[in-house]
Amino acid sequence: MHRHCVTVGLFLFATGASAAAPVHLASHRAVYDLALAKSEGTRAVEGARGRIVIDFTGDACKGYTMQTRQVTVLDSGETGSRTSDLRNTTFESGDGKSYRFKTSTSLNGTPSPAVDGSAEVGSDGVKVRLKEPKRDQFQESGTVLFPTLQMRRLIEAARERKATLSVKVFDGSDDGRKVYDTLAIIGAQVTGPAAASPASTPERDKPLKDGAMATMPRWPVTLSYFTAGSGERTPIYILSFDLYENGVSGALKLDYGEFALVGDMSQFKALPESGDCRP
Repeated sequence: MHRHCVTVGLFLFATGASAAAPVHLASHRAVYDLALAKSEGTRAVEGARGRIVIDFTGDACKGYTMQTRQVTVLDSGETGSRTSDLRNTTFESGDGKSYRFKTSTSLNGTPSPAVDGSAEVGSDGVKVRLKEPKRDQFQESGTVLFPTLQMRRLIEAARERKATLSVKVFDGSDDGRKVYDTLAIIGAQVTGPAAASPASTPERDKPLKDGAMATMPRWPVTLSYFTAGSGERTPIYILSFDLYENGVSGALKLDYGEFALVGDMSQFKALPESGDCRP
């Protein structure tokens, strides 16, 4: 399956001072239980279940590390049951200029070639070097963001009450050779209990309904990924979520076109932070 998770997955603007405050992404562990939201087309998925586990740590001084595991079981009368297991580890420097990524996947227990590489942003674009599946390199011109910087830009745009954000993104997914065009649609700020969000229900995301997370400002975001190019295009993948002020994601939905999954956060844990970063 496509690895655009909740970076996976990641606002106050009552005053000018709060709007200008640096974006702080909280270190945390989040577990999302997956279920089928929709299925259509000639090869319809009849059932789906799975889990996404995300460990996100770091800060703007030391950089950001994210470990993701997504296991998904899809049931179809035509093709039977398919189990995909994706494991991904990334590190992104605090300034968003350097990125390392490593991904392993398997389908029904059969592993696919691993993807392992690094990328650097320079004055003329991004340069990607691959170690696996084979040694290679390529360059993409223009402004290209890595995932954590993309999330920080999303939060900044939301603080400024911008309705959209369009950027190029490289995240090392698939074969590690793709740069995506992305378009984010950002809704109005939501405060109060998580059930007040249009994308949420009282039963979903229970860990976000207690403590500081319950009243933390957030925005509904729809983030579409496109194959880089020009002209009108259909998104290859759409990620919808509530973007919390500290970068946590709730009300998760992953739309792959012919089918879509919802992610219900079943566990959330704040992880220790150094607290001494002043970028």
